[in-house]
Amino acid sequence: MSNIEKFINKQVENLSTEDVWMDIGGIVLKVFLIIIFTSLFIKIGKMVIHKIFEVRDRSSLIRTSERREATLVKLLVNILFYFASFFSFILILETLGIDVKALLAGAGIVGLAVGFGAQSLVKDIITGFFIIFEDQFSVGDSIQIDQFTGTVVEIGLRTTKIKNWTGEVHILPNGSINQVTNFSINNSVAFVDVNIAYESDINKAEKVLQELLEELPEKYEEMVKPPELLGVQTMDVSNLTLRVTCETLPTQNFYIARQLRKEIKHCLEENGIDVPFPRLVMYSRSEVDLKKSKG
Repeated sequence: MSNIEKFINKQVENLSTEDVWMDIGGIVLKVFLIIIFTSLFIKIGKMVIHKIFEVRDRSSLIRTSERREATLVKLLVNILFYFASFFSFILILETLGIDVKALLAGAGIVGLAVGFGAQSLVKDIITGFFIIFEDQFSVGDSIQIDQFTGTVVEIGLRTTKIKNWTGEVHILPNGSINQVTNFSINNSVAFVDVNIAYESDINKAEKVLQELLEELPEKYEEMVKPPELLGVQTMDVSNLTLRVTCETLPTQNFYIARQLRKEIKHCLEENGIDVPFPRLVMYSRSEVDLKKSKG
């Protein structure tokens, strides 16, 4: 009988004993219980996190926006899942008889070596924490970072994802975010310049426009208050310009500006107020002028 056959027979004999199967059964049961308790812990932790934010919403002292609440809840749930999974993995290794202390010591040395080469990653994570907890911007906000402008679709500890109006998603490392413009914090202002021909009655134009502007908030809920006619903005060669402004909900200024242009155009047409257009004046020299120029 060869050495391999002897080794196999010995292992079969060991597995055939009752004590070995009892030990294996105990290990499997412990691993199963660890997984069950970890799942329950994560589930209860999620419930607690959501409950905490519900209490914050009812409080008159502490208020958070819905967008920031969604961002923080998602972040805390992810952190809870990662930490619970890590400790569950450590307990399973101990149950299997692996020396966790030696493993962690070796991992610490490796982590220290990797840390020197991953300083940008650490910077991204730290910056991500400050972005979220200082509420610089939240999921759903319209922002501009450097040359990128769009809506925030995801904020992580390492990266931020921005989707622009044409559909492209820009993924930016948090550590590279130095300056942010947030368009969703305060109300926006829409403005429209209306060109009026010099031949038109400016007093009549201002009167009909003022009457129109007072009626528009009932039609457009994006308007915070009625639009305001500021008066004559400029006097050009062929026309004068009236400026209209309107305070709107955040990021709704472009939509309201387009609607204002349409409403103002219909109003001017209905009241017979001319809108200027390019004109070409042709001058025909008479025979007298030609003789004078030749003489």
